[in-house]
Amino acid sequence: MAKTIGQEFVKGLWEEIPPFRLVLGLCPTLAVTKSVENGIGMGLATTFVLVCANLLVSILSGIIPSKIRIACFIIIIATFVTVVELMMQAYAYQLFQNLGIFIPLIVVNCIVLGRAEAFASKNKVIPSFADGLGIGVGFTLSLTAISAVRECLGNGTLLGYSIFGPAFEPFSFMVEAPGAFICLGLLLCIMNLVGQK
Repeated sequence: MAKTIGQEFVKGLWEEIPPFRLVLGLCPTLAVTKSVENGIGMGLATTFVLVCANLLVSILSGIIPSKIRIACFIIIIATFVTVVELMMQAYAYQLFQNLGIFIPLIVVNCIVLGRAEAFASKNKVIPSFADGLGIGVGFTLSLTAISAVRECLGNGTLLGYSIFGPAFEPFSFMVEAPGAFICLGLLLCIMNLVGQK
């Protein structure tokens, strides 16, 4: 049974949420989530690329020869990543510097290429748009949740504002690599417990 447009969007918010259900996109998830600003920025950049790539792949799927489809998908994705990179350099330079190499690495993000191959190339434009937007919003929410926990516990701040007061001793390991793994594991555990109910 085919899913409705709404179902295609909503599946990315829980059923197929990338870091937690599909376990994809973990490299940027763990690397850039030291602050909420970085998490939201990376999520929105990936969402833009996902939506645009899904749309174009869906439109061109009947034209692209099957033997070179992956190469064509990568070129399409790389085009939109370049657009994001240039826009961030022009309008959000500090965020661009914070995210560093992880913006160009969206080109090889498994989420983006996977959605182009598994969904957009086999479906019409509107469902592909809904799929890309849903997966992108789900990815953004995931990064925001992880980065909120890490920033709160690791720095005692949220979006740069102190939330625990001057007496708070931050858990500095939360803004390091081990903290990223612990935070991801705890949120995965919570999601699985909620999902079982």
